[in-house]
Amino acid sequence: MMPNSSSSLPSADAVRNTSPSPAQRVAIVTGSSRGIGASIARRLAADGFSVAINYTRGSADAESMAAGLNGAGHRAIAVQADVSDSAAVARMFDTTEAELGKVDVLVNNAGMLLTAPLAEITDEQYARIFAINVQGSFNTMREAVRRLNDGGRIVNLSSTTLALHLPGYAIYNATKGAIEGMTMVVARELRGRRITVNAVAPGPVATELFLSGKTEEQIAHFSRMPPLERLGQPEDIAGVVAFLASPEGGWINGQVVRVNGGLA
Repeated sequence: MMPNSSSSLPSADAVRNTSPSPAQRVAIVTGSSRGIGASIARRLAADGFSVAINYTRGSADAESMAAGLNGAGHRAIAVQADVSDSAAVARMFDTTEAELGKVDVLVNNAGMLLTAPLAEITDEQYARIFAINVQGSFNTMREAVRRLNDGGRIVNLSSTTLALHLPGYAIYNATKGAIEGMTMVVARELRGRRITVNAVAPGPVATELFLSGKTEEQIAHFSRMPPLERLGQPEDIAGVVAFLASPEGGWINGQVVRVNGGLA
């Protein structure tokens, strides 16, 4: 007698539970000593991940954050690496594996924001923003594809500015378009390994980087743009990244999640 076909298939809960529990998992969050990246690292640590806090220069913030997380009973290390340097990225993975274990989650948060009319962008500025935003994401994703545990997660950071077509954002948007394009393709290249690859595209978020140099009128304008009539908070973004990194987010793959209060 043939077995019932439905009973021979694993349930959705069984599929989700094949991934290691969060307490056993390790995450690298690039550019995570401040702002959105710091909130993501703290949230993942609170969810039970061991976290590598990546920074490029100025170790004080990253070391302080790691010490605070360790003091609260979590596992965290600060790891210096310029993501635009492929050798530095490989060393970051080496250090993380040696001190925390093999990596399960990569969050590509490191990035550079440069806004100016296209005609005013210099060759040097163009090269630098592409080196950090695009080459950096390429370097870290390539390393993750080679070294991530099966069942892992890659979460890239894009931007809602890509959908708004604001003057002055042509080059920045080009870098984020490249990141979204890589996200869609890499998700399909990892067939068979149960690794999801997604992007999160925040709207305006009340970070030091965003608020710096803006007048109260400009901040109020950005606050009114979403239907929810407020700026996003770093924790708003961290919660979505944490969901995508969790077992519950395991059926979302090759997607861009626009976390912007309905702005676009």
